[in-house]
Amino acid sequence: MNKKEILALLNAPTPEERLENLKKVLAAEPEAPKAKPEFANNHIHTIYSFSPYSPTAAVYFARAEGLLTCGIMDHDSIGGAKEFREAGKIANMGTTCGFEARVSLKGTPFKDKRTNHPDEPGAAYMAFHSVPCESFDKAQAKLHELAVKRNERNKKMTAKINEIMGQYGIHLDFENDVVPISNFANGGSVTERHLLYALSLKIIEAVGRENVVSFLNDKLGITPSAKVTAWLSDTESEHFVYDLLGVMKSELNVRTYISAEEEMMTLDEAVEFANDIGCTLCYAYLGDIGDSVTGDKKAQKFEDEYLDELLAFMREKGVKGVTYMPSRNTIEQLDRLMGLCDKMGFTQISGEDINSSRQSFICKELANPKFAHLVDRAWELVKSEIREGK
Repeated sequence: MNKKEILALLNAPTPEERLENLKKVLAAEPEAPKAKPEFANNHIHTIYSFSPYSPTAAVYFARAEGLLTCGIMDHDSIGGAKEFREAGKIANMGTTCGFEARVSLKGTPFKDKRTNHPDEPGAAYMAFHSVPCESFDKAQAKLHELAVKRNERNKKMTAKINEIMGQYGIHLDFENDVVPISNFANGGSVTERHLLYALSLKIIEAVGRENVVSFLNDKLGITPSAKVTAWLSDTESEHFVYDLLGVMKSELNVRTYISAEEEMMTLDEAVEFANDIGCTLCYAYLGDIGDSVTGDKKAQKFEDEYLDELLAFMREKGVKGVTYMPSRNTIEQLDRLMGLCDKMGFTQISGEDINSSRQSFICKELANPKFAHLVDRAWELVKSEIREGK
């Protein structure tokens, strides 16, 4: 079977079907993939937020690239964690389970600062790593409340998209075009990427793949980078919709974004929530960006200018770790960050933010011995969860 056929099996409608199909796919495998123990990834999104992969498929394709351990990290949902863990057992993969949520910095010295959130100053993405299995249901109940609130904002952003796109005969219906491509009905969340993916499909339907670049330039005033333009010039690419989504996320989202304030926990609430469910709360370092790895972020300044003060504040508030992605930053940025983490006693966790078919599950930078502690830490989380019955 080729990758497309395997993905279809592992993205079957229910977790039960997906897990049974995983057993069959592995049984038919002529030989196991070559293991690459120098790599790990603790930040994989699935269909429970936005990704081409079900939790089962995420485990399989991470293993197919040589990973021996991987971690789930969906937005506002941990609904895929039970399936992810079971898939890991079937595939003999070490797994960790967590989720990602926006947190408000209102009432803090950083209330007006752009930390790691490209669209909203005074908001931060926080990663809740290594959630014990006995806390899955409790965490999911809280996260579902956030996801429901998020949908009210999603509807308003859909209306803003329609204000822009209506003149071109393009219209999105939230309930009929957006929700069905999400896994909201099964405990997932609907993200901005779902809105923009649905919009990308509508644009392709309206103008054809061959005319997408000219539509972006002439109608929307968007000029993608040379790299992304080359991607979109390949109209047969299996990644085409994801590449267009990346442009929408980078360039159009700023026009349609609405504040997430109503659905965010405060930092104090996030720390309390993390302690209550027994996980490791991490600040997700972004750092000033030059060239975006996936083409979905513009060159922009974030928290580097005041990183010392920000991390000291997070530590004082009870945040236990920092998570980061070495492929997105310079060695200078990473050396500074790792030094601060060591100084302040932060746990360090890493992983690639997987939400596109174009991405590899492997962060090649982890082959550098200076990042070996990140792989060691991934296995510490795995072993801790096994030992504690998580």
